[in-house]
Amino acid sequence: MPADWHRLHPLNPQKRLLDKTVARLREGGVIVYPTDSCYALGCRLGDKVAADRVRAIRQFDRHHLFTVVCRSLAEIGRYARVDNAQFSIVKALAPGPYTFVLRASEETPRRVLHERRKTIGLRVPDHPITQSLLAALGEPLLSCTLALPHDELPVSDPEEAYHRLHPVVDAVISVGNCGYTPTTVLDLTGAQPRLLRKGKGDVSRLFPEEAAAGPL
Repeated sequence: MPADWHRLHPLNPQKRLLDKTVARLREGGVIVYPTDSCYALGCRLGDKVAADRVRAIRQFDRHHLFTVVCRSLAEIGRYARVDNAQFSIVKALAPGPYTFVLRASEETPRRVLHERRKTIGLRVPDHPITQSLLAALGEPLLSCTLALPHDELPVSDPEEAYHRLHPVVDAVISVGNCGYTPTTVLDLTGAQPRLLRKGKGDVSRLFPEEAAAGPL
């Protein structure tokens, strides 16, 4: 069955369309949805079959890590072990286009962890559609950027995403172009934060030397 196509209002998304998308997710679906950085692929956190479908679309091996997309700082605290220093950094930057690498808690499914380090990437997007979708679902999304094999850049046009993926995803949410720049990734597992990828998020307060540099 072809994927659902949902053109949502970018600030006040239609509840009936959000509910249809949530129903697809709860049935084991994979969706394309907008964030405050790029479009992303997402499924329910605990759905192994759907996660394997995302891996197949992206041609990931089993070692590639997903991101847990959360609605709030409280959800990050549920799925990661966060000390006071780490929380201060996360609170200063989230919500926003940042991914935080943290030690996973016992509630995080083992299959989505880094095998050796037992870490996970988490983020809280600052986008009304993403926030509304997470609120309607009532749980985090397991997610990755909509960057398809052999493409140099992520897919930023939802119509292109639908054209290329409608046989293998279950819903595409459209709010127009989301851009190409992924999140900034910060490793917070050490004594000092480490910049793993400079993306859309500003890191000048943590790394002044990066203030004038462009994305990696």
